[in-house]
Amino acid sequence: MKVQCSRAILALFAASVTLPAMAQDWRYQPREQQIPPPECLSMHFPWEGGNILCTDKTHQEWLKAVTDWRTERRIRVGYDGARYAMPALQWTQSSFIQPQMMVHDRYFYDPVAGKYTVDRYLDDLEKRYGGIDAVLIWATYPNMGIDNRNQQDMVRSMPGGVEGVRQMVADFHRRRVKVLFPIMMWDQGTREPGKDWPTATAELMKEIDADGINGDTQDGVPLAFSLAADKVDHPLAFEPEDGPSDEALAWNVLTWGQYKFQFAPTLDKYRWMEPRHQVNIQGRWNRDKTDDLQYAFFNGEGWESWENVWGIWNGVTPRDGEATRRMATMERAVAPFLISPGWEPFYPTHMYGIFASRWPHESQTIWTIVNRNEYDVQGRQMTVPIAQGVRYFDLYHGVELTPQVEGDNAVLSFPIEAHGFGMVLATPGEPDAAMQQLMAKMKAMTSQPLSSYSHEWKTVTQQQVEIAATQPATSEPEGMIKIAGGEYVFRVQGIEVEGSDDVGVDVQFPWEDTPRRFHEHRMELKPYYIDKYPVTNADFKKFMDATHYRPSDGLNFLKDWTNGSYPQGWDKKPVTWVSVEDARAYAKWAGKRLPHEWEWQFAAQGSDGRVYPWGSAWDARAVPAPDQSRTMRGPDNVDAHPTGASPSGVMDLVGNVWQWTDEYVDERTRSGILRGGSYYQPQGSIWYFPQAYRNDNHGKLLMMSPSYDRSGALGFRCVKDAQ
Repeated sequence: MKVQCSRAILALFAASVTLPAMAQDWRYQPREQQIPPPECLSMHFPWEGGNILCTDKTHQEWLKAVTDWRTERRIRVGYDGARYAMPALQWTQSSFIQPQMMVHDRYFYDPVAGKYTVDRYLDDLEKRYGGIDAVLIWATYPNMGIDNRNQQDMVRSMPGGVEGVRQMVADFHRRRVKVLFPIMMWDQGTREPGKDWPTATAELMKEIDADGINGDTQDGVPLAFSLAADKVDHPLAFEPEDGPSDEALAWNVLTWGQYKFQFAPTLDKYRWMEPRHQVNIQGRWNRDKTDDLQYAFFNGEGWESWENVWGIWNGVTPRDGEATRRMATMERAVAPFLISPGWEPFYPTHMYGIFASRWPHESQTIWTIVNRNEYDVQGRQMTVPIAQGVRYFDLYHGVELTPQVEGDNAVLSFPIEAHGFGMVLATPGEPDAAMQQLMAKMKAMTSQPLSSYSHEWKTVTQQQVEIAATQPATSEPEGMIKIAGGEYVFRVQGIEVEGSDDVGVDVQFPWEDTPRRFHEHRMELKPYYIDKYPVTNADFKKFMDATHYRPSDGLNFLKDWTNGSYPQGWDKKPVTWVSVEDARAYAKWAGKRLPHEWEWQFAAQGSDGRVYPWGSAWDARAVPAPDQSRTMRGPDNVDAHPTGASPSGVMDLVGNVWQWTDEYVDERTRSGILRGGSYYQPQGSIWYFPQAYRNDNHGKLLMMSPSYDRSGALGFRCVKDAQ
């Protein structure tokens, strides 16, 4: 009995400890970042008790519940929204469209002309979906970790270095586009920055005049980063990938919204707590953007218009592009309304599947409206109180509405197309010039329905960059091994961390009709010669002395050399810090060429399908010892591991330095296929550039410019055609 009583007392004590944390028994608890809608807005079938009738009472009960929840949460976290009033950060409150842009995007940088093409990039987005307000420039993952350059070094490796990046940022500012860069807390395996990350981040962002920071994989960017930015007199807008704690909402003025979608929209928790907080909905793999755009419009927030996803093109369809143009045009024009503390979500509507938010501002009111149905809805949409002198306008179609008076109220009728948008303005008297301009613009824009635009999603095709044949060799060139060729089943797969087996992942070989991760093809290989070893520093020095080669983009070229020569004792180490352009220049001088990757693989694998050049079991003696430090010791000599030879006697294929082979291009991206992996293995994260030691694996390096593409763990070897 004593034991039972003791257990009961302990249970009661535990309950008394946990109950205060739960506070009120809220009926509409947030589910991660989303607050559920009133229950009556969800369909219930007869066996579930049937639908619940939505009334003014059910709406007011829901509104009171979520308002009370907000009041308590603000008190609990000691919320202070002063940061939102800072002039340097107020741009976030009207920043509705923000793509994550890979620096490898060919519309952003022209490697042939060797210059940034910001205007071309922005003009393309303006044409396809109405332009952007901010851009998140991504220079790090998935390339980071191929060597020990840290996240800031990757930015400094961009063309022109820091000065070039600063001018590029100025080009965006000239077009009134704000610029963000990412930070990665997981980047603790590459070079140490030499100071704490908040200070290092703030100082670099000030140096290049960036406006904000996206916190990759972060559930809130710590306050220390905001304080560091303030300390260098360059305030930054911080945007975590995942929702911050409620307390951190005070200094994270932006957030991504990574939602789970349903028929009735949900209320964004952070935007509800602080209407000045901007959310950009991010659904990068969604091929249909309807949910993203409608949830954003309902919540008066923005969209992360991310199309180049780690080099995989997931472009918006013409229909989604036009929907974006219309949504963003309206939001930009009424931005002061969309930060209203009087925001009323789920304003009552008449028609099933029509959802509205009411946004009062001074003497006027805006409603943002979405039709979640697959069909057009016309007729009676909303009831509003009659107010003397107030006129109503359908801003989406650019026409005035004629209210139908019913007692003390008036009913507004207007059409909303399937999966479409609506916006209504209530204003005393004549709309001002800005509203009239918006109506004229929208009337012209909506003359065609969204349904007239194609909603078909298409991937982009890739082309393999041609490798011109060499003059055939009639005898075995010095330092090369003859590969007899013959019938070969070429089987390889990409090792990208993300993308699953979606179409568009990895590359598209000439015999394939789309890019994909897994490849197999039977081919007949002609005889060829391949370098026994990768090109060494001594080999490359002969080329430099003979040609006085100087790349037009010289940043990071032969970075580990000094005064035109390699470090003492490095003559037999593979040359690194060479771009594919540098490697091609050497190969042309030598009368050779870079290998196709199936030539590299056949030389490594032979005809027996072995997993590694030396056999099918891993042998640590056949490769250099891994370097898991943050400094990179440098590669081994190319002849240091003779047991790693392939069946044909080719050496140093795996585990010393990556080796350039083929290049692929599509309309948006260039990529280089790298073989063999390297000795450098940064630790601490799965997001670092993965290794491809197996004969049936290849790495894909997203390419931007020679300065950016060069790496301390990347070299090359050559081939020559045989008669």
